[in-house]
Amino acid sequence: MSNGQTKNSALKTALAFHYQVLIGLDQCFSLKEGQSIWFERDGDVSLLCDSMEESKQVEVKNYSDSLGDHHENLWNTLKNWLAPEFQHHLYSALVLHTTQKFGSTSTLKNWNQQDAEERFNILNAIFATRTQEDLTAEKPKPIVVLQKFVMEADPIHLKSVLAKVVLFTESDDEKALRDKLLSNPIGIPNSNKEAYLQGLVGFVYDEAHSHAWEVKKEQFAAKCEELTSTYCKKEYTFPTFEGYEATKEQISTYQDSLFVKKIVEIDHHDVIPDAIGNWLELNNSLNKELDEYPLFRKKTDEYQKKLIKRFKLSHSTAKLSCTHPVRDSKLFYNQIINEIPLNIESDIPPIEYKNGLIHDAMDTEEQDLRWKVEP
Repeated sequence: MSNGQTKNSALKTALAFHYQVLIGLDQCFSLKEGQSIWFERDGDVSLLCDSMEESKQVEVKNYSDSLGDHHENLWNTLKNWLAPEFQHHLYSALVLHTTQKFGSTSTLKNWNQQDAEERFNILNAIFATRTQEDLTAEKPKPIVVLQKFVMEADPIHLKSVLAKVVLFTESDDEKALRDKLLSNPIGIPNSNKEAYLQGLVGFVYDEAHSHAWEVKKEQFAAKCEELTSTYCKKEYTFPTFEGYEATKEQISTYQDSLFVKKIVEIDHHDVIPDAIGNWLELNNSLNKELDEYPLFRKKTDEYQKKLIKRFKLSHSTAKLSCTHPVRDSKLFYNQIINEIPLNIESDIPPIEYKNGLIHDAMDTEEQDLRWKVEP
């Protein structure tokens, strides 16, 4: 009876294939007009352009061990590129894209700086370390079979392939690759980037058909535009304000704050818990790492300036009709606190946000604001 787990071999194959798709997706971001990425055409991932000079074929390998002289990764990839059906003349570069680093004793470390003849000699030297017993065994090791196939190939053909081979080692593993892909979209909140990436991955898989699996520059760009339109922040929205009421401990902590002293000045003690709560909630919202924090900070500063301007005008008006300073100051406080907030881009912000900003402005002598109304 099944224990509900995926067979290990099948899971490894699926994960390796998905990694290959992510590599191809990453390549899509660099496509130029008229170019396209192909999957499973001549290998794992192929960039096909009008000119051979810009085209490349990539074999994608995700290994945890190191790339040594006798590692199957290199030799099996060379075998595939030497196959009669593989048209290497279509590509200027044949890239082995692997997460591996070179082994400490590997003779391959300077591969990319060497010409075809030097690479041929390196492979010959590696193959020469095989014993006669290795080569004539009734059931030779798989790596020996691969090496014999490569080294018994026509030297001219082999050298023409070797001239194009690039070893791209220590490439990003799947996690690092996903992080890189998630950094590509601009103008999309962090909370939506995962959905954006999944949308692109789904698009790439959807482009697979029975006859071809091709992602064209134009189609990819259109999908990116569609997903950006879907997941970008079209309108600015405020963080949640719940009308927090300060605790006794918080009241004790902030009782000497300037904005609290200005409420005490008008003998309006009952409103202090709400005032401190609004002030705390505002400052907590500004301290959070919101996706749109820079915009929130900018809009908050602009909004506070408008509130201060309106407050000063209302305070001046209240002074004109003042007959009982304490009573009228309390009435003025209640009027300002209960006022409907000014709109921000046709949106009415939370009243606690507005009141928190007023108390914040009260907390500095720079603005010279007072609740107290005197004739």
